[in-house]
Amino acid sequence: MSTICCIIGTRPEAIKMAPVILKLKERGLSCFVLATGQHTDLLTQALRTFNIMPDRDLSIMRERQSLDYITSAVLTKAGEALDDVKPKVVLVHGDTTTTFASALASFYRKIPVGHVEAGLRSGNLYLPFPEEANRIMVDKLATFWFAPTEIAKNNLLKEGCDPSRIWVTGNTVVDALMMVKGLKGEPEFLKEKLPPHVPLLLVTVHRRESWGKPLESVCEALIEILKSFPRLWIIIPMHKNPLVRETWQRYLSDIPNVILCDALEYDDFVWIMNRSTLILTDSGGIQEEAATLKKPVLILRDVTERPEALSEGTALLAGREPSKIVELALKVLLDDDFRERLLSKSSSPFGEGRAAETIVDILMQYLNANEHCLGE
Repeated sequence: MSTICCIIGTRPEAIKMAPVILKLKERGLSCFVLATGQHTDLLTQALRTFNIMPDRDLSIMRERQSLDYITSAVLTKAGEALDDVKPKVVLVHGDTTTTFASALASFYRKIPVGHVEAGLRSGNLYLPFPEEANRIMVDKLATFWFAPTEIAKNNLLKEGCDPSRIWVTGNTVVDALMMVKGLKGEPEFLKEKLPPHVPLLLVTVHRRESWGKPLESVCEALIEILKSFPRLWIIIPMHKNPLVRETWQRYLSDIPNVILCDALEYDDFVWIMNRSTLILTDSGGIQEEAATLKKPVLILRDVTERPEALSEGTALLAGREPSKIVELALKVLLDDDFRERLLSKSSSPFGEGRAAETIVDILMQYLNANEHCLGE
């Protein structure tokens, strides 16, 4: 059977590709898992939740790595790995630098690329940065486009992608979420820290455009929210980046109601999302997960490439101005009618948890029926 190489480099890629990897193996397809190591511990941690071990880890990560370095290291080392493995298809996910450089390395070898989570667009090349550019370039190089929603499909059609190779699959993060939801109870580290039955605010911030002043503004907003709602508790899983961690610690480490912790195992993170009263984030994936869990989320960005989260999901666009964040957060936390209206419109816009199965079905059809002409 033809080899499919799944390339992953970061924690979100690992979580969202895990259902596809598991489904490929379940169907008996030869699946080679190549980890670039753009993230190290975070990547391994996410894969461990799904009992997946990479077949090869390129271990490219180094402290304070630049985009130039990540791109060149992945391009070179992933290319060498592809020369060894010689897969018939490469699968990449989303919009990371690993995704772009791996797609480019595959293109240089005329290996067909399947882009999982294809077609997302914010309309601003610099927001999010560099992800918007990465996803556009990957879609230019791809052979198969696995779009999570109809809006994503329409974006691809507008850009001239072959309609016969675009499929609306739902988002694989919903598959991953459903696989781990309910597997574990309250995380051990929270049992002595978080009082029972208190309202809980989950906060995650990691994007490059959030570093510095924007993150400081979020910290200022959180302090104001606590002044108006002192019963609230806040949990912040801190990104490994020292620029992010230093800001969190400088502003919030002395506040009793704030729990600063390291990045969480995915099943623990899902438990906390499900326990939360409100989520504040600049993450794309959490917008999808929150809609699935029917949890309100404030997007700490100026634009989103997931408009379904706003129109059909549970999200509100808050930006990074402290006053706007405080206003919306308190409205969700304190206005029961407003919160219920927000939650009542959620209609699972990102799928029902069958994306991986759909993707693998499509790949099997192409490998079985059209293998001789793939890439021509």
